[in-house]
Amino acid sequence: MRFWDSSAIVPLLARQSSTSAVEALLGDDPQVVVWWATSVECVSALARLEREGTATTQATSRAAERLRRLVRTFDEVQPTERVRTTAERLLRTHPLRAADSLQLAAAIEAASGRPSELPLVCLDTRLADAARREGFDVVAPTPS
Repeated sequence: MRFWDSSAIVPLLARQSSTSAVEALLGDDPQVVVWWATSVECVSALARLEREGTATTQATSRAAERLRRLVRTFDEVQPTERVRTTAERLLRTHPLRAADSLQLAAAIEAASGRPSELPLVCLDTRLADAARREGFDVVAPTPS
């Protein structure tokens, strides 16, 4: 089981340089834990790719459908008071954006407060750095 940040989910949906690496990780361990709002972050990333002209409307629709199928297989960390409180602490401790602090707080919750026991899959450098400082073993697949 691994906690997956949105940055690692997007390459499963839209072809990117890291797609093969994250697909291999998912194949090795298909038990994925995510933050409750991960699907929203992924849809945001897909919409941005379409706006930037990197993806067509049709490709974005196919990716969104893949996301809907994947989400049904994920274990989700729900928004709770403890996750919010942890996210607020993380914002004071690390140079994170609000959504990233919620991602990391959810990962801490999923790890039952023992980050070293739950690998975190992440392609976002800032979030990965904060996660390492919190004690996570960060899996950052390298593009092939």
